[in-house]
Amino acid sequence: MKGFLLTLTALALVASCGQGGKPQTTAASQSKPQPSTSTAAPVTPVNAALTVTDPHGKTFTLPKKPERVVCLTGLCDDALVELGLTPVATTTPKLLSHPGYLGAKGAAVPVIPGSFGGEDVAKIAEAKPDLVIGLAGVHDQLRTAVEKFAPLWVVQVKSYEDSIGYLRALAQLTDRGQQQAAAETKFRTKVAEGISRAKAAGLDKKPVLAMYGGTSVGVNTTEDVLGHFMSQFFAYPWPSKGGGFETAQAYSIEEILAKAPQVIFIQSFGTSVSESYKNNPVWKRVPAVAAGKVFEVQTQLWASGRGTRAFGIILDEALAKATG
Repeated sequence: MKGFLLTLTALALVASCGQGGKPQTTAASQSKPQPSTSTAAPVTPVNAALTVTDPHGKTFTLPKKPERVVCLTGLCDDALVELGLTPVATTTPKLLSHPGYLGAKGAAVPVIPGSFGGEDVAKIAEAKPDLVIGLAGVHDQLRTAVEKFAPLWVVQVKSYEDSIGYLRALAQLTDRGQQQAAAETKFRTKVAEGISRAKAAGLDKKPVLAMYGGTSVGVNTTEDVLGHFMSQFFAYPWPSKGGGFETAQAYSIEEILAKAPQVIFIQSFGTSVSESYKNNPVWKRVPAVAAGKVFEVQTQLWASGRGTRAFGIILDEALAKATG
């Protein structure tokens, strides 16, 4: 149970990452896709820079272009792959080995052992990084130890626009503007087309739920980055309940039934949520359950993939299953 609670806490923290860049990040925020069109505004490649600014106005500076990056959070792996790069070590090997990322080649990337936020610093050092990227609120506590051998950059994503911002910032640091422009254009076009497709299919009026758990469950609310993303395409009646993490996303099965989702996507940790609740009489009455529209999705992709590539894959999967 302790490990399960740590995993749920990690999910809440994953929902709060950030952006980076100089003037180019402003261009990113100005070209948000609009529901009325299936095309995205033109994207400009960023220029190489060793100082970038996150969405909270904090600057991050490196002494030189990073060549060896260790990823302690999935957003890092995602952005590197989008830029045609590979981390020298990772904590999300299943994400890297996803067919949409490196596939079988992902198994060759060394894995940093340890708990989330308690990674083995000695193993990070063995990778000889010139940049380590972690998650704000989780990896700050490693700063003193990590910065003895490499800069630590902590990220905080609250929306997919932040994910784009980090892609742009990392492209600046690594001088990969052309790759960034191609990846950003592809993603923005996919989002714009997805909004149009969802509206044409009436999905914007179909209640959908993304949830997670094992023997107990939580809901990706609209204040969570995944829940916010889903709300761009579907009817998504899952606001935060306020308070701390344990109350903000803690919807009961009865509350889920009351909102009558027609499609449910589940990220199961250890015990399958579907299996745990299959004999629950209230769960059986949920429209999505009764109609066989409950889908167990790849947990590491949906829970840890907070970059543009992950969101693109999630969107394709969600639209296909919701309309199938």
